[in-house]
Amino acid sequence: MNLFTDFEQRLNERLLTIAAIAEKRDALDFSRLVVEPPRDPSHGDIAVNAALVLAKPLGKKPRDLAGEIVAALESDADIAELSIAGPGFINIRLSDAFWKRMLVAALREAEDFGRSATGGKRKINVEYVSANPTGPMHVGHCRGAVVGDTLANILDYAGFDVTKEYYINDAGAQIDVLARSVFLRYREALGEDIGTIPEGLYPGDYLVPVGEALKDEFGPSLHNLPEDEWMPIVKDRAIDAMMAMIREDLAALNVRHEVFYSERRLHDDDASLIRTAINDLTFKGHVYKGTLPPPKGQLPEDWEDREQTLFRSTEVGDDIDRPLIKSDGNYTYFAADVAYFKDKYDRGFHEMVYILGADHGGYVKRLEAVAKAVAGNDAKLSVLLCQLVKLLRNGEEVKMSKRSGNFVTLREVVDEVGRDSVRFMMLYRKSSEPLDFDFAKVTEQSKDNPVFYVQYAHARSMSVMRQAQEAFPGLDISQKSLEKAVLDADFEPEELKLVAKLSEYPRVVESAALMREPHRLAFYLYDLASNFHSHWNKGKEKTELRFINEGDRQSTLAKLGLVSSVAAVLRSGLALTGTDAPQEMR
Repeated sequence: MNLFTDFEQRLNERLLTIAAIAEKRDALDFSRLVVEPPRDPSHGDIAVNAALVLAKPLGKKPRDLAGEIVAALESDADIAELSIAGPGFINIRLSDAFWKRMLVAALREAEDFGRSATGGKRKINVEYVSANPTGPMHVGHCRGAVVGDTLANILDYAGFDVTKEYYINDAGAQIDVLARSVFLRYREALGEDIGTIPEGLYPGDYLVPVGEALKDEFGPSLHNLPEDEWMPIVKDRAIDAMMAMIREDLAALNVRHEVFYSERRLHDDDASLIRTAINDLTFKGHVYKGTLPPPKGQLPEDWEDREQTLFRSTEVGDDIDRPLIKSDGNYTYFAADVAYFKDKYDRGFHEMVYILGADHGGYVKRLEAVAKAVAGNDAKLSVLLCQLVKLLRNGEEVKMSKRSGNFVTLREVVDEVGRDSVRFMMLYRKSSEPLDFDFAKVTEQSKDNPVFYVQYAHARSMSVMRQAQEAFPGLDISQKSLEKAVLDADFEPEELKLVAKLSEYPRVVESAALMREPHRLAFYLYDLASNFHSHWNKGKEKTELRFINEGDRQSTLAKLGLVSSVAAVLRSGLALTGTDAPQEMR
């Protein structure tokens, strides 16, 4: 139950009891009304901006209208206190009885407390990682993998029909380079001294086993073939080997895609998918023959100073028109992007999310232009750019270079600090901001290590439940028993504050899904854990705040209802981030 959505509905109903609002209801913009937690919790539980939004079109002063709204809300039995602040904000404090019902709802729904039908089972495609299959995953891919996977989990939890997709860039010059690099290792496996790896080839030792596998399968038979004959054979084996390695790396990070879409599929059958996509754009008036002026700065690979087939992308929001077919008749890389988007759209995805690296910022406008040209207003496209991750060890930056073969792999980082630390820390910063990943910080057991702090909160809550059963042998901690104790209890104000923080979870999940911002979930889990730890510490000084009162069985049961709900939300949130919720930590 999202209490803020619930109160937004209540507010809209009460607003229409005010004559001036009812008379102009069709002319008023209710979409700008916000019902949210106040920035300062001391002001109340809910803040409402209705008076500020509606006053001007009604010809009223905001504070005067706020007074009328307060009067309309006063009959709501769940509201304990109403106040007007500043120019006309309305602050609401909710009753103890309401919070107890919220806690019962959290108990009853457990790990599903934040689940919603917001997505309406709409199909949504989340494409992430999509690294070139030319080697193992390095830590630069890690952030996009975690952000994309977690966002997909959140969207599913919020009621969308989600598909996790990986686009395999297995066409183009980099795959030819991979094949030549592997063929060199194949010659090495046959006993040839290959010397220093030539400039321009991939030098990493990870290609040695691929060369060995080619020797085992083909013996020396490939060695004397011309390149045009061995190239397709080696290319297929190399791509398969790299994708197997990539899948293993991602699995170590608890990332598993449902669809692996090969770019080569777009070029199959005489590139029929690309031709169809271009024909579709042509029919809609988005394609023409022409030349492009040279862009400022470094010339892109697909620029030619001669007539080409161009996408009129400037008419759908792009900065420049884009080439689709070169003067020699070959399709551009961008043409494959168009076909890939259209294929997604034709598969029924009218909402799509692309998770890209920071170096792909230039792709955003062109992807948005493609979406507009192919689907008009029928497709919603979101592009998330993940800024770079800086690895630190002993205060020194760890450098990586894929070309030199001297890079830090994703698997090495996971093996050193653990999957959970990697995943949570990759979320503990907005994806559009750079991230420092400090090996020392992510392994220390302190409040400064977010994943430890959140997981420890869950382990501590489980410890409280075990201790309660030791203090009260045979204690019934079933859901019904805890619910009854909660409804009969008189909670302390500090305990109700923890219930209020708990109750924010459905709203956090919904906003993280709709805003495509999975970091909101990581931040919330840390805040909830901090509130829980703080409350536990207060119990050392104030006996009435302790979760276990050995002299009062019923009071203990009610408090265990709170502890159990905190644990369930932590489990739910950690599961969405792809991390574990340990029963105990030492």
